[in-house]
Amino acid sequence: MVNFVEWLGYAASLIVLVSLLMSSVKRLRWINLAGSLAFAVYGFLVGALPVGFMNTGIVLINVYFLFQMYTKKDYFTLLPTSDVTYFNHFIESFKNDIKQFMWLDENVSDQSYMKLFILRNTVPAGVVVCKTKDQGTLEILIDYVTPTYRDFKMGQFLYRDQKSYFTNLGYERLISKPGTEKHEAYLKRMGFVLEQLKQESYYVKTL
Repeated sequence: MVNFVEWLGYAASLIVLVSLLMSSVKRLRWINLAGSLAFAVYGFLVGALPVGFMNTGIVLINVYFLFQMYTKKDYFTLLPTSDVTYFNHFIESFKNDIKQFMWLDENVSDQSYMKLFILRNTVPAGVVVCKTKDQGTLEILIDYVTPTYRDFKMGQFLYRDQKSYFTNLGYERLISKPGTEKHEAYLKRMGFVLEQLKQESYYVKTL
């Protein structure tokens, strides 16, 4: 019969394995921290000191990098772009992932659409595509963040810190069509409210 210690070893192995499947670096660190901690306890319980000490070291490494992630100041920049070459490459690279969250407009490269890259520490980490719906209303067609940077910091920067960017262009509200449950939960967290506009459902944020 498998005892508790053996089950702990199996659980630790599974947790470490799951951590390696994470696309988010922060989530990977947290799950790997849990797995390495369980492995360290397992190693000491069975008398395998090398396993216990090695995984204790991994725990400390994960703690260090998580501390860096939570205390390091990120620098965000909103960068308008008219360079469709790189824009199209970015969209094509993440097209399948984008479609998991929202409907992808086939005319996304339309020159009349506003295209913005969100730079995080100078790295293109997200893209926003918008179009004027009517006077004072800007429709968000794409609000996408790459898996590595998928946390709420990008959304807070865009919809809270950069609110004046949109108001200075004459917009009074932002709207976005409903997407997947995750996308809708994100919009709600960013302050959007579901409303009916001209017999269509939109998430609306007043600026």
